[in-house]
Amino acid sequence: MNFELNEDRTLLSDTLSRFLSDNYQIEKRHGFVMTDDRFSREMWAQFAELGMIGALFTEEFGGFGGQGADLMVVFEALGRNLVVEPFLPTLLAGSALARAGGQENLIEQVIAGEEMIALAHGEPAGRYELSHVETSATKEGDAYTISGNKAVVLGGASATHLVVSARTSGEVDAQDGISLFLVEKSDAVNVRDYGTLDGYPAAEIQLNKASATLLGGEGAGFDILEEAFAKATTAVCAEAFGAMEAAKDLTVEYMHTRKQFGVPIGKFQALNHRMADVLIELEQMRSAVINAAGNLDADRITREREVSACKHLCGTIGRQVAEESIQIHGGMGMTWEYPVGHFAKRIIMIDHLFGDTDHHLERYIELGRAA
Repeated sequence: MNFELNEDRTLLSDTLSRFLSDNYQIEKRHGFVMTDDRFSREMWAQFAELGMIGALFTEEFGGFGGQGADLMVVFEALGRNLVVEPFLPTLLAGSALARAGGQENLIEQVIAGEEMIALAHGEPAGRYELSHVETSATKEGDAYTISGNKAVVLGGASATHLVVSARTSGEVDAQDGISLFLVEKSDAVNVRDYGTLDGYPAAEIQLNKASATLLGGEGAGFDILEEAFAKATTAVCAEAFGAMEAAKDLTVEYMHTRKQFGVPIGKFQALNHRMADVLIELEQMRSAVINAAGNLDADRITREREVSACKHLCGTIGRQVAEESIQIHGGMGMTWEYPVGHFAKRIIMIDHLFGDTDHHLERYIELGRAA
């Protein structure tokens, strides 16, 4: 596996990093979170103009990336700057649309920033199991309607189109019988939006006989979902790594400026040892993200095992980095104005997104038995 970024990805990383450094300070981010959309549509348009949305898609759909390394580069930069714009919802729904086929025009509009998409899959009783789908789809002639409830739909309020999972056959927890549908906002789609603990936009969505267009084959949705969530899980691990690096940098800087007993606290051996442990763990996290990103095109068992291994490590290391950053900063680490507390919240929330450490450890073991 090649651990070096090629020239195009290095340029992508440098461009995005410079743009965010110049235009996405923590004060601006706080302002975006307080708006009705909970993000900046102006910034989203600029991301589209720079081609950053296109980095999530392959050339086949009008993008210029779409591979694991591209996702890693983009989301690490997003994590370093706590970007709240809907890159993750776009990746989730966009991956499903691309795999299902037939929506090339919509994907091109998404890349251009003209339309917004989100994946409505999770349900109130589903926890982390992808196969848990109670929402049902009914076919009347050649048309489908969907009824059911979807929970914590990332970017659901701002999306113009929803990719919705619904059951066309089978039991509630069966992998077979799950289908994917494209749903446009209408009176049959009730949306309640809110911000998550770490400031990112989400929504609860109720569908009441909403008109829907079938994506892919009927009952073939589970494999599409699993692949989309593998990409998204790898992406949030890269985002968490970026946030961990930023939190570490802030902490090291603070240790060099904060004084006790007349000397910088960075000279205290105990704190140096704690930060040395953090640095070692971050290198392990970096390798795990590269490994997961490099195996997204591997066979299913290999892909899913490496993704679960990375996500398990992300939660374990993330908690350590967040705790050390807050503890070394003391009380000021939890103030609204200072960014390290916001990085800590995002890191911890990512642990619970798409399955926590316990879930992915169990999943890794189960996939090993199936290998």
